[in-house]
Amino acid sequence: MQSSGVSYVARTAESANLVYLDNSSTTRPDPQVIRAVNTVLEHDFGNPSSLHRLGAKAERLLDESRERVAGMINAEPSEIYFTSGGTEANNWAIAGTAASFGKERHMVSTTVEHPSVISLLDHLHEEGWEITLVGVDGEGRVDPQDIMDAVTEETALVSVMFVQNEIGTIQDCREIGRRLLGLGPRRPRFHVDAVQGFARLPIDVKDWGVDLLSMSAHKIHGIKGAGALYIRKGVRLKPLVFGGGQESGLRSGTENMPGIVGFGEACRVWSEDREEVMSRLASFRKRLITGIKRAFPDAVLHGPLEEGVAPHICHFSFPGFKGESILHALEARNVFVSTGSACSSHKAKPSPVVMGLGRSEVEALSSIRFSMSRNTTEEDIDRAIEAVAESLKELSAWRKK
Repeated sequence: MQSSGVSYVARTAESANLVYLDNSSTTRPDPQVIRAVNTVLEHDFGNPSSLHRLGAKAERLLDESRERVAGMINAEPSEIYFTSGGTEANNWAIAGTAASFGKERHMVSTTVEHPSVISLLDHLHEEGWEITLVGVDGEGRVDPQDIMDAVTEETALVSVMFVQNEIGTIQDCREIGRRLLGLGPRRPRFHVDAVQGFARLPIDVKDWGVDLLSMSAHKIHGIKGAGALYIRKGVRLKPLVFGGGQESGLRSGTENMPGIVGFGEACRVWSEDREEVMSRLASFRKRLITGIKRAFPDAVLHGPLEEGVAPHICHFSFPGFKGESILHALEARNVFVSTGSACSSHKAKPSPVVMGLGRSEVEALSSIRFSMSRNTTEEDIDRAIEAVAESLKELSAWRKK
């Protein structure tokens, strides 16, 4: 027991000392979320499908969480369907649409989407669907008119990521959605992958003309294994999971109550101070960019400098260095970052997102993403800048040997 206690203390001290700037991969669960999750695990553990009072209590918690998620995007609670996370939500939106049409047609997306979208579109192309991927400019921004130009009478779905998960570029989903609405009742469906922007930035599915929108809990200080798909009332979507008919018959399987309640609690926390948090992160992002450029003037920022970028994401290439080498040098200094999308970061391949900006393969392989959260402090930023300067100096010395 004593050794276990010492181990816990050591882990706690290490956790308190680290600088965690990989929040686009996952976030540390908020203490209020952890309390809500533990209450479900210890006390409110009933199955929401059960008829007794424990089941009724679980059902009330489920409804409350659904209301909180819906409130973040101006949706009706009945339009929120819980999933295992953002990847499932993206897959359901796209594959469910394909299955609903019953024949191969056409889909439009962009070249800078998340792997859970790109990989599925590749699969649908193999199945006979026509896929158009619209390119972006040097800052990762897609022109809404280019999206509209790609739409044909056979287009079943347009899928666009709200906040690019590697470089932070914000797409004008409102403009795209409203232009699609202008096509009339036979318009394509509009799906938004909002995993990186949900809760952090304002979203209004009604104003934007969105039909389907993907969300994830662990990106906003919830826990892993919970997410949701917004499905606009009246949109027919085939289920991917069959069984007991949970989630109004569209997503079977006993609901992950701890994850869902934690998701709802995370939404409540964000709803109280989102503007304050994001304003603070915007100032931290400026500080980080200035500090890194001072430490290494050749560093190349990917994505917009200030306007049209999510305040919590900052992505650089460091010419002459490998991103993975920088990552581990920073890790040795207790600073944790990433080289790209966490869903594909173990693959030793250049980021297709960075290359889609017109950058070279070498530049793409030299990339590092810094991503902040509501827990990030000014001290974290200053320590990260110092660690980058020390790491590049160390790596330069090794390279000269």
